[in-house]
Amino acid sequence: MVLSALPGVGERLAKKITAHFGDEEEALASLRCGDIARVAEIDGVSPKRALSLARLVAGDSGSFLATKEAERLHKNILTHIQSYASASATRQRMQLLMPVQDPTARREKSQAAINFAKACPDRMNQLTSILKTLGQTRHSTERYERVVVSKAPMEHLKKWCRVLQPGDGETWKDYTVFKLVTWIGAGAPANPPKGWVVLGTNPSPEMVVPERTIDWFANNQRPLSALVALVEDAQNGDEGQSFLSDIHGAVAGLERLPEWLNSIEDQGDLETIADVKDRLWKIAKGLEATVNDEVAEAMNNAKMNLSGSELLEALSDGAAFQRKLKQATSEVITDAMEAAKQRLAVELEGTGVRVPYSIFAKDWPAKVDRKVIDELDNALGVNLASGETERMLTLAKNLGPLQARCEQAVRTLIELDQWVAVARWAVEHGCTMPVLAEHGIHIEQGRHLLLGVEPDAVTYGLGQCALKNDQQSLALLTGANSGGKTTLLELLAHTCILAHMGLPVPAQHAVVGQVEALHILAKAGGTQSAGALEQTLVELATVVSDPTPKLILADELEAITEPGAGARIIAGMLLAAESQKDTTMMLVTHLAPSIIEATGRDDLRVDGIEATGLDADLELMVDRTPKRNHLARSTPELIVKRLVERSDGHAQNLFRDILTMFQ
Repeated sequence: MVLSALPGVGERLAKKITAHFGDEEEALASLRCGDIARVAEIDGVSPKRALSLARLVAGDSGSFLATKEAERLHKNILTHIQSYASASATRQRMQLLMPVQDPTARREKSQAAINFAKACPDRMNQLTSILKTLGQTRHSTERYERVVVSKAPMEHLKKWCRVLQPGDGETWKDYTVFKLVTWIGAGAPANPPKGWVVLGTNPSPEMVVPERTIDWFANNQRPLSALVALVEDAQNGDEGQSFLSDIHGAVAGLERLPEWLNSIEDQGDLETIADVKDRLWKIAKGLEATVNDEVAEAMNNAKMNLSGSELLEALSDGAAFQRKLKQATSEVITDAMEAAKQRLAVELEGTGVRVPYSIFAKDWPAKVDRKVIDELDNALGVNLASGETERMLTLAKNLGPLQARCEQAVRTLIELDQWVAVARWAVEHGCTMPVLAEHGIHIEQGRHLLLGVEPDAVTYGLGQCALKNDQQSLALLTGANSGGKTTLLELLAHTCILAHMGLPVPAQHAVVGQVEALHILAKAGGTQSAGALEQTLVELATVVSDPTPKLILADELEAITEPGAGARIIAGMLLAAESQKDTTMMLVTHLAPSIIEATGRDDLRVDGIEATGLDADLELMVDRTPKRNHLARSTPELIVKRLVERSDGHAQNLFRDILTMFQ
């Protein structure tokens, strides 16, 4: 697949997308896994456009959800399922769950996840907890200080660092002005300067700019933690569950990832070197003060006995007296300075730097030699740079080859997590995998899950896959206001959509005929103008006369014009739909008698949802399952009766008078 071949994607947009991702395959991989946010970062690509592109790559033709109302119901039921996803990346990817022509693979994955959730609920909960840290991996946008020197062009690296090609007569010595260098190919120094990386003519990509390789793992610790947890979880075994085997299979080959990820934070001696280097002058000044304090304290307790001749000698020869004083104090000062060197040696342990022979420029008062301390500081800096380079190369060498494997594992797990979400949703709501058939739809104990209340179960069907007496391809649904006609219509729509998505449906049992399009025709907002009515009629005629296999669910189409004309128009539309052998249609209507009269037929199927009365709380009592071949009465009489009970005064008297007119 190439980006420019996608509908609505020209060469210009394809180039922008490719440039944003680095290459076309990476762009397609991100689109396939539903990384909508990253695609929407591209200038001129809105989140809606990004989602459309991702769905195209995922195989959505965009023709199944044939009306805006069908799209709305798909979005609503999908949002409900998405709420069970462990991670936001999974919820984003689930936007690609559109109806598909062949849902077989999805059905298998859904069922495997459901089987696992039912057989091992505790393990499923544990798995859900692990997958919460999943997220799309991201590359650093940082530009690095490293300079890559290569005779071969490396244009792809210029986004991340400076790339230079040596000119004629230039040697590696001409590049020592740079602190961090990767030299590729011939002409490299035998003993590279500190901070340099020397590679062959065909280096491993992860070694060229090792900082970037390490940063990828450091910056993606959260999603990678899910891989680490699953590597460890795999040690518990798969318990014979195919779905868990798929989960563990996603991290196969990453067994050493936990160890190498830990090594990113485990800097060993480098931390010691950096710490000592940062504190070096503070350490030196501390040693200086300690020596002076120790000598002063020792001398407070010192005594020097001089004879009379020695006193006279001191008066005549001051230098001789100074020598005697120095001799008397030298042992104390020497011991104090030696102790200071030992303390410095302890501080330098693990840094690879030795203690100088002398660290003091003056004995008394003791004063550290600045030049010696500067040399120590430089030595520590060299060892730190050398150690960091060696450590970077080791990490890049170990982790680099795993990067592509980790990216693929994360994408695979995000896809598998959507089946975890589906399974959790299905188990909680008692959903089952529908049987796929050629024509019609049939549900047993189906429940509309988006009502905000505990739904009443409904059994209903039409078309060839329905029960024996319900196999008509066309049905009129009549009955009580607020009785559940529109709810049943939406339940049928949800069932059809979910079945074509390869997902379970909210019913005890269901059979769904496979169609190429779902048309949901919502009730109109009122009588239309002549122009609007004409357009609506053209659209209706196009739908009902099209031989494409489809399910049509229409809600009170008579509202497009006045009742008499509406009944005749709908009658014609129904007869046209009935003549299409691959079309199944249910129409919710309050004009069933007029429609039947307009068709001139007495064999059209009419089902009814009827209110049987009011309960103690004056709420409608309704059997939500339609009665077959039954013209149900509407509910105005019951509503007026309720108003009689709930009102008072003049209004109550009026409603009581109106009620008598129904009798």
